[in-house]
Amino acid sequence: MRLDGLKRKLMCLGLACSVGAMAQGNPNALPALGDGLEMSTGAERQLGDRIVRELYRSTAYMDDAILGDYVEGIWLRLMAAARLRGELRPEMDEQYAWAVLLGRDRSVNAFALPGGYMGVHLGLIASVDDADELASVLAHELSHITQRHIARMVSRQGQQAPWMIAAMILGILAASSSPDAAGALIVGGQAAAVQGQLNFSRDMEREADRVGYGVMTQAGFNGQGFASMFEKLLQANRHNDTGAFPYLRSHPLTTERIADMQARQQLQATTAPVGDGDSAMAHAMLAARARVLADASVDSLRAALAQAQEIGSLAASQLSARQAGLMYAGAWAAGELRDPAAAQKLWERLQALVTAHPQAAYQLRLLGAELALSAGDGSRALALLEPPASRSAAPIGDLAKMPRAQQLLRARALTLSGKEGAARAAQALQIWLAERPRDAQAWQLLSDACAAQGQTLRAVRAEAEAYAARLDYAAARDRYAAAQDLIRRGAAGNDHIEASIVDARSKQVDALLREQMRER
Repeated sequence: MRLDGLKRKLMCLGLACSVGAMAQGNPNALPALGDGLEMSTGAERQLGDRIVRELYRSTAYMDDAILGDYVEGIWLRLMAAARLRGELRPEMDEQYAWAVLLGRDRSVNAFALPGGYMGVHLGLIASVDDADELASVLAHELSHITQRHIARMVSRQGQQAPWMIAAMILGILAASSSPDAAGALIVGGQAAAVQGQLNFSRDMEREADRVGYGVMTQAGFNGQGFASMFEKLLQANRHNDTGAFPYLRSHPLTTERIADMQARQQLQATTAPVGDGDSAMAHAMLAARARVLADASVDSLRAALAQAQEIGSLAASQLSARQAGLMYAGAWAAGELRDPAAAQKLWERLQALVTAHPQAAYQLRLLGAELALSAGDGSRALALLEPPASRSAAPIGDLAKMPRAQQLLRARALTLSGKEGAARAAQALQIWLAERPRDAQAWQLLSDACAAQGQTLRAVRAEAEAYAARLDYAAARDRYAAAQDLIRRGAAGNDHIEASIVDARSKQVDALLREQMRER
């Protein structure tokens, strides 16, 4: 199942931007468009959960922690600005998921779904020139959420029940994965028939532009990124009008909108500074990562490696941020192609280049740890991920405050080093998951760490939690059933606390699965 076809249909249906309410009493807020809202924030979250369950199962969905940290860093700044401006109301803040999903797709697209879910295609990250342009797209989508555009349209079309909308989307999903799914095609046809009812109005698009610009600049990003992104996407659509840019399809970019953003930028009392060389180089490296991850075929990996090797004759002082990105992509591609010598050579050349750039140097250390792990060298990975003083002396709680990508790579490296390391990894991951229980990848790494220590029951329970975090309650119930079978057979030892947790969580997941079946 591919996300690109689904997103294209979602964007056409007008469901690619979601819900949120205008703050009352905020002098900076724009007036509402006059729609009475009948859908509660809780109902929107349920609708979003139902759609996202299917997206998690898609082969195009990916959880790349390095890119995820980058996007989430921008996303969290925008959310904080929306709170300050009164756009993000407390009930939305509390009830929505506020989760970012990455899609392995080369199209230039971002989308939002009911319940505060945000999706970003890797093609968007690969295409933008800097964080300001990426922030402009995310701010626009966030503003569709905070202005509750889907809820307003559902209320306007009173005959269309929210669960009917979800059924349409699920039908499109089935039709995308199997052309022979007759029932899904029928539902997809129904969805197309109501496209006109669900399309965003021009007023809502203008509202998302205005609010998004305010949120973006409040967050400290340069508002010029809004205008330059519009111009870039408009140019791309002009030369590549093949349906590959769904962002353009649902967000009609006109010279008026570009002019509006430029005028707003001129009225800004202060302008955020343009990113420095460090941030530009770090962004170029991450954009290159998105580019190779979006198409990780052998041919594409070989092309990325060849392109990086072509610039190998340049001295470090002659390398630009773009060329550093190409070398980053080549090193990653070499690792995937099982060519550690080529990967190490490119990595070392980049290391000489980024010594004066902390952000870029951090990204390069993460890449080096990935390359070491792919070669089975956990010690080298740990040396790159942990400052020397922290390897044994620092409290585990402090280590748990690492960025997500660093934390997860460190857990993999520790687990690779043996039982003692696996125990340290499990301890840090448990602290991490206490605050982030929806981190499916962390749960899976905890399962691996427990298995490495011979703690079978805890490994199976963590695996069940990984499925539950991605809303796959049927799979989670199966793993809990396996855990309960271990307990009955006495194969789990005397871990009575873990057995009690398994029993309680199994009942909770059963209840969630029954609710899920009632929805269907």
